[in-house]
Amino acid sequence: DELLALIGNQPFFETGLLLAGDVDPTHVQRQLSRWVRSGRIHQLRRGLYMLAPPYQMVKPHPFLLANALMPGSYVSMQSALAFYGLIPEYTPRILSVTLLRPYQWDGGFHFQHLAPHLFFGYQRMELSQGQQAFLATPEKALFDLVHLTPDSDSSDYLEQLRLQNLDRLNLMRLQEYSKRAGKPKWRRVADLIEILVRQEKEEFEELP
Repeated sequence: DELLALIGNQPFFETGLLLAGDVDPTHVQRQLSRWVRSGRIHQLRRGLYMLAPPYQMVKPHPFLLANALMPGSYVSMQSALAFYGLIPEYTPRILSVTLLRPYQWDGGFHFQHLAPHLFFGYQRMELSQGQQAFLATPEKALFDLVHLTPDSDSSDYLEQLRLQNLDRLNLMRLQEYSKRAGKPKWRRVADLIEILVRQEKEEFEELP
């Protein structure tokens, strides 16, 4: 009851929250271990826990959970593209990028390494139930995907993605990102996307 009152409607909590004040850390850790074994809480990673049903009042959005599993990461690639409606497929895996080494968590959370000079182009986005998470902009999600995918700077690959709603892309930002990265591959993709945007616009204008 004390834990539920302390956590309230938070989707998850860290051990540090329970160690504030005059408490015995050993006792706290022992109690957390007992609750994990009994199925009352789930350990997401070291020091991070989530209440289990029926105690859980708010279910964390997968993007928020991804941010928490790997602090300093942001959701990108197909996960972000699907969120923005730029690809039609639902992506069961949550794909993120991080400055740390690549890692996979149980539950379908995948983290890819990105070099520090390419770690930009993300923002805090409103999700659901007042939750927010760091998410790549639509343009950066596309660049992260092609950067981490071999032989992806071709019209054939972009066709396989079945990109849609291309009017949601900011072409000026696309070119800005490609110049900032200084990658020929990014510039080729930016040029190809501009062609696809024009084609989609012409097809729309031809509709009766």
